[in-house]
Amino acid sequence: MDRGVLVQGLSKSFGQFQALEGLDLTVPAGTVGAVLGPNGAGKTTTIRILSTLDTADSGTAFVGGYDLSTAAHSVRSIIALTGQYAAVDGDLSGRQNLVMIGRLYRLGRAAAQRRAEELLERFALTAAATRLVRTYSGGMRRRLDLAASLVLSPGVLFLDEPTTGLDPPSREALWNVVRSLKEGGTTIVLTTQYLEEADRLADHVTVIDQGRAVAQGTPAELKADLGGDILRLSSADARTVNSAAKFLSDRAAGTVETITTGSSRDAAVAVVRIPAASMSVVDAVRLLDAQGIRLTDIELRRASLDEVFAALTSHRDR
Repeated sequence: MDRGVLVQGLSKSFGQFQALEGLDLTVPAGTVGAVLGPNGAGKTTTIRILSTLDTADSGTAFVGGYDLSTAAHSVRSIIALTGQYAAVDGDLSGRQNLVMIGRLYRLGRAAAQRRAEELLERFALTAAATRLVRTYSGGMRRRLDLAASLVLSPGVLFLDEPTTGLDPPSREALWNVVRSLKEGGTTIVLTTQYLEEADRLADHVTVIDQGRAVAQGTPAELKADLGGDILRLSSADARTVNSAAKFLSDRAAGTVETITTGSSRDAAVAVVRIPAASMSVVDAVRLLDAQGIRLTDIELRRASLDEVFAALTSHRDR
């Protein structure tokens, strides 16, 4: 696979703890592949192995066409990594951090300074370029950390939960950078616990749990295949809602997930999960009318990636 990432049967244990158990993962060149999973699922272990910071016990992995087991040095020459915590020097300025990284990459002094200025501008840090990094906000430190990963344009970029703790504007800014890198041909492997992040950025999603891939596909495919559509039925009468939910779930081969009651006019609410595109709101209304069932409201929506994630990992004891 040229410039992409291919993982087959990757396993890793730490003593008695099995962090990865036969993990398969594919991220085609020039795409964003998101790796989702609950805490302890093996996301960071996967990134550490693929970025040569750790070794697998078994399995094969190719990064940018290079075999990790025989060409780790070549892999390191084409990758960059942004970990969970910003790895920048607080006692240097933003500019000094980037120039230092450039010099470590053996850029000449002038070339390192030019690249630093380009990255400071790209990440909206020019105004703070001479300030010590320890005075930066969390979002600024995160942007600088990502800029440091791009001093040399990587073929493959690993982002391990890059937006954790950022405010919405800072997160959106990082998302725009990721999109720009993808357009430039960089392959990006992203781990995240923000389902919206994966939904908006990823071309392909792999959900892992207990060290294994439990689902793979595009966000749309996962939502259609595993989440389906959600019918929300409302009425003042619990018996009416109950009858409507059972009737529609039977007709659409769905499942009644919850029925709640309260004291307001629309107190009785049922949530029915049905296969994607199996029934429209118009279909539901016509079927219920034919049965003489009258509801206050019917809402139909596509399941979110959050709901897919919860369905896949709900067995875990949090």
